[in-house]
Amino acid sequence: MVKAVADHSILYERGPVGVLLIHGLGGTPVEMRDIARRLAAAGYSAMCCQLAGHCGTEDDLTATGFEDWYDSAVDALHELEKRCSTILVGGLSMGAVLAALVAARQPQRVRGLVMLAPTLTYDGWSIPKYSFLLRLFINTPFGRRYRFEEREPYGLKDERTRAMVAYSMRHGSSAEAGLLATPAMALRELWRLTAKIKPMLPLIRQRTLVVHARHDDIASLDNAITLQRRLGGVVDTMVLEDSYHLVTVDRQRHLVGERVVEFVGRIARDIETERAEPTGWASPATAAKLGAAAAAEAGAVSGALEPPDLVPGLGSAALASVGAGHGS
Repeated sequence: MVKAVADHSILYERGPVGVLLIHGLGGTPVEMRDIARRLAAAGYSAMCCQLAGHCGTEDDLTATGFEDWYDSAVDALHELEKRCSTILVGGLSMGAVLAALVAARQPQRVRGLVMLAPTLTYDGWSIPKYSFLLRLFINTPFGRRYRFEEREPYGLKDERTRAMVAYSMRHGSSAEAGLLATPAMALRELWRLTAKIKPMLPLIRQRTLVVHARHDDIASLDNAITLQRRLGGVVDTMVLEDSYHLVTVDRQRHLVGERVVEFVGRIARDIETERAEPTGWASPATAAKLGAAAAAEAGAVSGALEPPDLVPGLGSAALASVGAGHGS
């Protein structure tokens, strides 16, 4: 049974379009807070959920697996659905991969996907060259005890933010800055997650935004290229030139936030366009069967679909407000 850890999720209630944001491995909801605030300022609801085993100890994290993390995300999706009629899912690093799994398994509930610094493979320039050996020894006593300790530059190009995050990881609570070290068993669960999602990528047909730093120190740009090639839907891509891995808190976080808001706005406009289609609109297949004349007659039916009643915003309701965050 997974031990209960205090919930530090963050919620902003605004309009009927909501975005579920998922933090990285060993991270916290705080690392997604800037994105959530920008979405809220634009009139969209946003929830930064906390995954099972996170914001606690290394033992808390080790006691969970990727399916537990997935269940946490789906629970948060359910909570956001109580307030919103349209949901997009996004995440940072491992959270981006987990968001893709939610989109793949819940296609009727997820309208769009946002993947920030997606980590299918730890292959950035700061990853030790011998790290691949861990896979060979993961099931040995040594492998199970191994801890992947965060090291310079901690996923951050901005030196001031890097110093703050490094200090918080060493002296603050894990709810504020995440864990200083990632247990090997948690890394194994990330490998299992990526193994699960890779064959499912062509099945993900939701429009997707991928944001990745060209010089990502944790996960190289090849991760984004793989997604461009294999995802089944339209993929919008943004490459950052002045950031490392933690794109939501690094130098170009404002550009990331603006692009995410723009992407959500595009999805929202698409939905309004669909709702405005005439009730008698015929699909191409139906039009072919009816013939040109019948199709024209069907398309002439007057009236438009009325949008459903919108859930009114209840004001800003932040469930938690804590310091700088960090995750992988």
